[in-house]
Amino acid sequence: MSMTRTALDTLLRSQRTDALREILAANGDEILQVGPNELAIPCLDAENNDAWVTIKVSVPRGTRNGAGGYNDYDGYTAAQVYAEEVAEKAEKKKVADAKKAAKIAADEKKRAEKAAKTAAKAAEEKA
Repeated sequence: MSMTRTALDTLLRSQRTDALREILAANGDEILQVGPNELAIPCLDAENNDAWVTIKVSVPRGTRNGAGGYNDYDGYTAAQVYAEEVAEKAEKKKVADAKKAAKIAADEKKRAEKAAKTAAKAAEEKA
């Protein structure tokens, strides 16, 4: 008898959650199961403060296709889209940083000119 899609997904999530738990435990981490498909790992941040990392395992079905079913999820495409979004954000940040640097330089130039004018005016008034 074949299994339903939901039963197959549940089995896969359980297997992957168990595999992750074993890998992390072999690394010496304390692993806590905080949900059916969720693990929590106590750890310390860069300043030795207590922190937690959680990992939730899911099996995405994809997007609804409008006919009562799902379009298949494609992790390779999702990774490519994510990489493109990261690259686009980095480019936007680069442009914004360049504009900010130009504005700072212009502001410094204006301040220097204003200071020079103020100094010249003060020298003129002394004379």
